[in-house]
This record gives sequence, structure tokens and C-alpha cells, in this order.
Amino acid sequence: QVQLTESGGGSVQAGGSLRLSCAASGRTVSMGWFRRAPGKGRELAAFIKYRDDEIRYGEFVKGRFTISRDFDKNMIYLQMTNLKPEDTAKYYCAASPNFVATPEQYKWEYWGQGIQVTVST
Repeated sequence: QVQLTESGGGSVQAGGSLRLSCAASGRTVSMGWFRRAPGKGRELAAFIKYRDDEIRYGEFVKGRFTISRDFDKNMIYLQMTNLKPEDTAKYYCAASPNFVATPEQYKWEYWGQGIQVTVST
């Protein structure tokens, strides 16, 4: 079982930036970020199927977030800029030992505990 550990969350004012990090304890192929806002279902923020040329973002991102991966450290990152109050959510790192190219959550085998991001006006 691969453990995923998120870090980098916190509180920020609207227009600010945060960088989330996720460390995987074992081998993963696809990795990504999802989020759950208060009162809403969990949705895709971004995922990397494997290499940087196979990336997909949630529709709400609109160029504000960038996902990246460090294979040497077995980590992924989510750089979030121009944050809005509606970005307030718990953000979850997800991973799979297989190639995953869909936001369907049942395809993602491993999940982190989640980390809170709060954006104030």
C-alpha cells in the first residue's frame, strides 16, 4: 500500500498563491490532485498520467494552477495562483500504480488524507 502525504496548505487572501506538495511512499504511475469544497462533491483539480506531456486540469482551473512532478523525489506539486474564495476546499493527493487518464475517482487507488486550503476575501 502506497502512502500519500500532502503538505503546503493553509490560509491565504484572495489573489494569493500556495504550493501544495504530495510525497508518495512507493511506486506510482499516475498522480493527481482532487478537491472537495464545503457542501460539494470531490472534483478533479489536475492530474499527470505519467510524464509532463500528459496533464489534465479541472475546468475551474482556467490557467491558474500548474501541476508538476519530481520523479527523483517521488513527489508531485500543485502551484496555485490567483486564488479565489471559491477555491476554499480540502485538497487530496491521489495516485495509481497504473496509467490513469480520467478524473473518474474509482480509477485512483491511493488517496492522501487531504489538506485544507482556505482563501479569504
